Amino acid sequence: MRLSGSKASSYAPRWTSRHRIVLYALLGVQSVAFIAQLVVQAYAPDAISEYLGLSYRGIDQAYSWQFLSAIFLHGSVLQFALNLSVLYFLGRDVESIFGRKHFLYLYFFGAIAGELGHLFLFPATTVLLAASGGVAAIVIAYGTILPELELTGSLFFFLPVKAKAKHVSYALFGLAGLLLFVQRDGVITHSAWLGGGCAGWLYAHLLGFGRPSVVQRHLRARKRERDRLRLMSWDDYVTEEIDPLLEKISRRGLASLTRNERRKLAEVRAKMAAPAGES
Repeated sequence: MRLSGSKASSYAPRWTSRHRIVLYALLGVQSVAFIAQLVVQAYAPDAISEYLGLSYRGIDQAYSWQFLSAIFLHGSVLQFALNLSVLYFLGRDVESIFGRKHFLYLYFFGAIAGELGHLFLFPATTVLLAASGGVAAIVIAYGTILPELELTGSLFFFLPVKAKAKHVSYALFGLAGLLLFVQRDGVITHSAWLGGGCAGWLYAHLLGFGRPSVVQRHLRARKRERDRLRLMSWDDYVTEEIDPLLEKISRRGLASLTRNERRKLAEVRAKMAAPAGES
């Protein structure tokens, strides 16, 4: 339906949705990689855990390719289907918002962070199939940029479920934390969720999405304070900043001053002691 109700001009370009090249490329690469994984498992069942999955044994033997190969390995057909479904349905919006370049960076940043999280948090007896790390980053990034958006789906393919994107993110982190203590041996996939999710949260915040973190709020408050002091006249600065400190010293003594208050007094003393024209 046209807003004007009139016929569109024949010279007007046809509207088309933005092509999601990176998303479709990732879906294709993951599909091809999973087919290859099934073939390898059929003819050499131990090759995945011995040579392609990320393991401490592989790192000790300088199997550096494991950091790349593990990113494209899934634990089962069900996990493959779930990962690709989440990647497609959530990745469409994330790529549109972030852009192709940042979407690709987000995916691989999450995948690598998932691998590093596994190496730091899980014992040397485990082997990681890390395809879920990049997907976890996209889920958490989605919940960060669109926290109030309601997602609908089916649990066990027949039970309808509705949840806000931020609650899905909380659930992913909670499940990752629970499995961190429950399943800690053998060939695993869930150990990539925690690092991948943290990477998605961090990347979204670096791009300016989500509520400011404690560190960001602190830095912004310090910048506002510096700007306020910079715009003050000397008389206003003495009246509002220095006189209260002198009154505090007269009531409680010099020892009552904080480190920042002592620094402020020292700066004022140095400025007043400087010869005229040097301040």
